[in-house]
Amino acid sequence: MGFVFFVKSILLGVGLAMDAFSVSLANGLNDSKMKTKRVVLISFIFALFQFLMPLIGWLCVHTIANEFKIFEKCIPYIALVLLVFIGGKMLLDCKNEECSECGNTINCKEVGILALIIQGIATSIDALSVGFTISDYTLYMAFISCLVIALVTFLICFTGVLLGKKFGTSLSGKASLLGGIILIIIGIEIFVTGVF
Repeated sequence: MGFVFFVKSILLGVGLAMDAFSVSLANGLNDSKMKTKRVVLISFIFALFQFLMPLIGWLCVHTIANEFKIFEKCIPYIALVLLVFIGGKMLLDCKNEECSECGNTINCKEVGILALIIQGIATSIDALSVGFTISDYTLYMAFISCLVIALVTFLICFTGVLLGKKFGTSLSGKASLLGGIILIIIGIEIFVTGVF
C-alpha cells in the first residue's frame, strides 16, 4: 500500500460521495437549526454505507460474482425509487406553517433515522460496483481502501450539511421544497447514468 493506493482510494471516495453530498445539502436545507450532533450523525450514516457497500462488493466478487452481476443492473432502479420516494415525501411534507419552536416559515421537522438509512443506502448502492475495481486487493487492502472512502465521505457530507444549513436559513420556506427537488434530481441522475 503506497501513495498511489491512497490517492486512488481518496479519488474513489470523492467520486462516490457526490450523491451523498447533495443529499446532505438537502438535509441541511430541511433543518437550518440542526445541532452539531445531528450533523455528525448524518455524515456518519453516509460514511458508514460508503464503507460497507464497496466492501460488500469486494466480498461478492470473491464469493458470488455471477449473482452480483445480475443485481448490478437493478442498482439505478433501486436508487431512483428510494430517492424519488424520500424527495417526494419532503415535497408533500413541505408546509408554509410557522414552526412553533423557531418562528420560521419552514418545515423544521428533521429527517428520521429510517429516512437517513434509506438515503445512505440509495446514495451508496452504486458503490457496490467499486468492489469490482478493487477486486485484486487483499481483504486488508480492501478494508483500508473502504475506510479511506468512508473518511472522505464523512468530511464531504459534513460540509454539505453545514452548507445546506447556511443556505436553508436564507431560503426560508423554500428549503424543504428545494431539498425534495434535489433528492429527486439525484435519483434521476443516478438512473440515467446507470441505465444509459
